[in-house]
Amino acid sequence: MYKEIFKSEPGKNVQFLLLFGLSTSTFIPNLTIRKRVQMKNEVKLFEQQKVRTHWDENEGKWYFSVIDVVSILTESVNPRDYWFKMKVRVKTEDGLELSTVCRQLKMKATDGKMRETDVAETQVLLRIIQSIPSPKAEPFKQWLAKVGYERMQEIADPEQSLDRARENWQKLGRSEKWIQQRMTGQETRNKLTDYWKQSGVEKSDEFAFLTNIIHTEWAGLSVQEHKNLKGLKAQNLRDHMSEAELIFTALAELSTRQIAETEKAKGLKQNAVAGKKGGKIAKDARLALEDKTGRKVITGENFLPPPKQNKKLK
Repeated sequence: MYKEIFKSEPGKNVQFLLLFGLSTSTFIPNLTIRKRVQMKNEVKLFEQQKVRTHWDENEGKWYFSVIDVVSILTESVNPRDYWFKMKVRVKTEDGLELSTVCRQLKMKATDGKMRETDVAETQVLLRIIQSIPSPKAEPFKQWLAKVGYERMQEIADPEQSLDRARENWQKLGRSEKWIQQRMTGQETRNKLTDYWKQSGVEKSDEFAFLTNIIHTEWAGLSVQEHKNLKGLKAQNLRDHMSEAELIFTALAELSTRQIAETEKAKGLKQNAVAGKKGGKIAKDARLALEDKTGRKVITGENFLPPPKQNKKLK
């Protein structure tokens, strides 16, 4: 069953198109929906718990973070230690070197940095699951099958990925209005980064530098300071913004792009100037709203789940 569901697309690479954005924003008129090629790592949910994944377009297959899977199945307080001991046990009992059938990829760690971690394709992951005594093993296998099946559906009909994204936000308890604004804001962000690429800004650290200029200008806080205010670590700041914060972030980035296009900004320095101007437009709007309502737009609220005590599987 799993072999059939997860076999690679033969003969050619598969493009994974992910829709980001809606055309219903109340303050960004004429926003169009575009299909985008998704090349980066993703986070998927199993019973509200995150599993870092990577779609290898050349191989046409998913890779899953082994540590995340071990953590979910064992509920261990130290999944890395469990995984290390498990590799030793499997080699001793079965003569199988699990490290040789896994590979390492850079994924975002809990400290927010990109670090190498063990990942496994579906067939290998199923072998790993067999060696973990857990009541969640069978449900997790079914989840793996579902992930692979949904992937095939999205390849046949890319717009299904938009519905999938909505479904995930709904499972996390987000309102329809919040989901709409989050995805609209992502489309605005995509258009800005597209312009940056076309104007000679390509490195990820340069993207982060420009983003921080815009954010600091409109919010009065750097991206990291905003995350600290919300008590976030590796989490995506935008995933924990209020509706108002999302709107002003999008306004700042929309303004930045339109100013950059008007001024024909090129390179990091000129785009930084445009970013400061665009951020100021959103800042002025934020201050005007706060003056009228008496309420701050920037908030320390987040969508983090309440902390829970993990159990160690013996």
